Amino acid sequence: MSVDLTAGGTQPDPPIEPRKSTTPETAEPSKWHQTFLKITQGNALISVLAVFLALLVGGIMIAFTDPTVQAASRYFFARPGDLIVAVWQSVTGAYIALFQGSIYNFGAPTFARAIRPLTETLTFATPLIAAGLGVALAFRVGMFNIGGRGQMLMASAAAGWVAFSLDLPWGIHMIVALVAGLAAGALWAGIAGLLKARTGAHEVIVTIMLNYIAFYFVSWMLRTPGLLQAPGSNNPKTPAMADTAVFPLLLGDQYNLHFGFVLTILATILVWWIISRSSLGFKFRAVGENPHAARVAGINVKSMYVYAMLIAGALVGLAGVSQVLGTITTGFSADIDAGIGFDAITVALLGRSTPWGTFAAGILFGAFKAGGFAMQAGEGVPIEIVTVVQALIVLFIAAPPLVRTIFFLPSPERDQRKRDKARAKELKAEMMGVTK
Repeated sequence: MSVDLTAGGTQPDPPIEPRKSTTPETAEPSKWHQTFLKITQGNALISVLAVFLALLVGGIMIAFTDPTVQAASRYFFARPGDLIVAVWQSVTGAYIALFQGSIYNFGAPTFARAIRPLTETLTFATPLIAAGLGVALAFRVGMFNIGGRGQMLMASAAAGWVAFSLDLPWGIHMIVALVAGLAAGALWAGIAGLLKARTGAHEVIVTIMLNYIAFYFVSWMLRTPGLLQAPGSNNPKTPAMADTAVFPLLLGDQYNLHFGFVLTILATILVWWIISRSSLGFKFRAVGENPHAARVAGINVKSMYVYAMLIAGALVGLAGVSQVLGTITTGFSADIDAGIGFDAITVALLGRSTPWGTFAAGILFGAFKAGGFAMQAGEGVPIEIVTVVQALIVLFIAAPPLVRTIFFLPSPERDQRKRDKARAKELKAEMMGVTK
């Protein structure tokens, strides 16, 4: 209350207005800007740009290994245009051959022949997707399944033995061989999960050692009559698979695409449902994010390790079964895995350990395998360049800051630091206003 000396009375004090902040309010970004940030800072764009960079570097390697380019480079200062034309023809010719060998052959006389490269891509992609799903699922639980080779070999041995030794009706024979292969892959991977759960053994070391055990075990069975070796043969190779156990072809005898591709699609849907819609998938993701917090929340972390490796091994086993019953039905040897167990790690990394991302990455690498032979046959490009491109994809995916720097993309960490600094300045200004 204030005293009015002239009127002899009192008057109420005027209301105190709140002190206004001297710092300007930060305007919220528009919806278009938020959408732009989500796209440029997302993992999908990084994967696409990693593939682009790998193809760019692969093009440089193709140009360096081309004899025409090497010849044109000798008189570059006299006629620089010849070198540019030679480089362009070399790179574009190689990648056109890659496309025609993996997607669509424009020079084919009929449409049926023109789409044959696409079916070959899907055939090559079938075991890559299945094995990649097994690696990706283990990644989501925080485990590194490096034992794809051993799991494929054990699954191939089990499915192959059932396929050529048992006499069962059509359909039932295929199902029994499929179940035997899935069970063998699951049990072989389950060893690593059980050892990690019970003894704390690191799954990377265990799965690598299991790869060697599986390889030499299968090699011994292939040299032992009565087990996997073909009767009357001295070669380490199995007999041909029975027709009743072989996967049926999807598009007729002129294509190699078989029923295993359908099983791979079903496996992708199953893994998506497990991870995104089931309570087991929620526990998997919780353990993968923080096993200690998951344990405090009441999740049996040890059991999750075992379950995850069992499912992952079954998925990798599907890749081995697809090789035996769908691709190499005339008998197989110890190299039945064809490096797919290790390629699956690359596929899972490119797919960001998501089911549909792994599916797309498997098709991409299947295209590399199918088109690589066309590049070598049509343009004389060394097949090893395709392998280098695959390795470069992994390299760029493993280094997102490098990709963002090359393409001048905003960094989510940098934007978050800017927002944190701006908010800290606002809080500091408000506190200073209150103290005054």
